[in-house]
Amino acid sequence: MHDDALANALKFRPMRREEFNLAVDWAAAEGWNPGKHDADIFWDTDPEGFVCATLDDEIVATGSIVAYGQSFGFMGFFIVRPDLRSKGLGTKFWFWRRDTLKARLLPDAPIGMDGVFAMQDWYAQGGFQFTHRNLRMAGVGQPSQPASCLTELSAAPFDEVSAYDQRHFGFARDTFLRRWIEPKEGLALGAVRDGKLVGYGVVRACQSGYKIGPLFADDATLAGQLFAALSDRASGEPLFLDTPENNPAALALAKENGMEEVFGCARMYYGTTPSLPWANIYGITTFELG
Repeated sequence: MHDDALANALKFRPMRREEFNLAVDWAAAEGWNPGKHDADIFWDTDPEGFVCATLDDEIVATGSIVAYGQSFGFMGFFIVRPDLRSKGLGTKFWFWRRDTLKARLLPDAPIGMDGVFAMQDWYAQGGFQFTHRNLRMAGVGQPSQPASCLTELSAAPFDEVSAYDQRHFGFARDTFLRRWIEPKEGLALGAVRDGKLVGYGVVRACQSGYKIGPLFADDATLAGQLFAALSDRASGEPLFLDTPENNPAALALAKENGMEEVFGCARMYYGTTPSLPWANIYGITTFELG
């Protein structure tokens, strides 16, 4: 079928839960190394936030258009089946995703995404503005003794964790957060100073090794203490941290722990760029949901 005919035959619809597993499998095939238990958490965050493109009722492209209330959206999981790339299908699907997500949000609500570097200019044509690069750093988990200021995050009041998370993520995401901070095959830790939460981090099992995300802390010392304790949970296993390049202390933390850059994405926003305390963000949560 000619490319134009293919594009004209393309149909878009929401995914069903069992179909979302295909998007996760495709992400793994692309080398994105999703978490072993991400799918259920992602889906429950926004069951209307996962969509697909079909030809003859067969899924040929996947994507997420997750909405956090009506105040913020995030696009991810944009994958076209390899044999159908460069035929115009992805373009049509991508713009439909963007516009569908816009319609789910308030008129001035921003939309974020982490796009692969090779597609950065293309995404800019769709109205997204580059802010910085998020670099995936890879190393090996190391054993350590946890600092005395650290505690399991479940011991902290959820309202306090939520408020701290919102300060760093920019928007409320309680549905996501409740599940994320109780990771299967992982660990969530908080740093407490004078009875106040001053940092937290999560490490979770992935298809390869473990990934830390997020890693938020009021200063570099706390970030290092959290990283060390989370690294201990992954001792001897591959360990990954997605570090914002606009926080030099985050890159320094990764390098001090023997990590090297293996992948990365361009953080881009449609609409007003949220004002976030990047100096306190040592690891983003995910490339898929922000």
